[in-house]
Amino acid sequence: MILPKIKVLRSHGRQYIPDLTEVTLTDEFRGRPELTATDDMSDVEAAAAMCPTAAITTAPFTLDLGRCLFCGECALRAPRNIRFTNDYRIGSASREALVVRAGDTAVDFRHDCVRTEIPRLFGHALKLRQVSAGGDASNEMELNATGNVNFDFGRYGVEFTASPRHADGVVITGPVTCNMAAALEMCYDAVPDPKIVIACGADACSGGLFAASRAVDRSFFERHRVDLWLPGAPAHPMVFIEGVMNLTGRWRRREAEK
Repeated sequence: MILPKIKVLRSHGRQYIPDLTEVTLTDEFRGRPELTATDDMSDVEAAAAMCPTAAITTAPFTLDLGRCLFCGECALRAPRNIRFTNDYRIGSASREALVVRAGDTAVDFRHDCVRTEIPRLFGHALKLRQVSAGGDASNEMELNATGNVNFDFGRYGVEFTASPRHADGVVITGPVTCNMAAALEMCYDAVPDPKIVIACGADACSGGLFAASRAVDRSFFERHRVDLWLPGAPAHPMVFIEGVMNLTGRWRRREAEK
């Protein structure tokens, strides 16, 4: 009885990632974009006009990852100017750092924006309460994947908990609809101090496609500080893992080259 099961296990190969610092994603993955300014910026202007979240500006030439849906349509429209790499190191402690400019070769994590108590208190263990504030379940599924057999983020002591009273912080997905605004606030209040706030995905970072909707209430972000901004639509598990590890001080990403 055991022999067939051993054969199945061998056929599956090794799924576990031994070292999360050495992960390289497939070339098909759309991560950090590289922007190149040219004499003729008409293609960029056309790409900016078609972007549904107004993530692209032409003067100056920038792409806001907090708004970007990573659909790739802009790269198809302006291939000389916009190219998406497979670099998943795109989260930051600063919302402003998510704005990529022409010539940037990395997204600066901005370690100087991290509160000093975060690595001191949460550098060895971190429990998080995830709140789907009107999300479409895509980011939620990716967050669930961080604890699967491939990534096993729990080995670093980072896990999701069912109760905000057992959590050290809140992970927000979704644009924060009016129906979820009060529930999100109550969850935040229930987390003991000091606590961290993580905005995961384009919807959480900027409102995404729903930023101008009457059904959205983003006043939470006006009242509370966000400690970690994670772009993506949805955010890949490695975007979340790499961002959290930098936030807690266990990894340190190189600064962006301007």
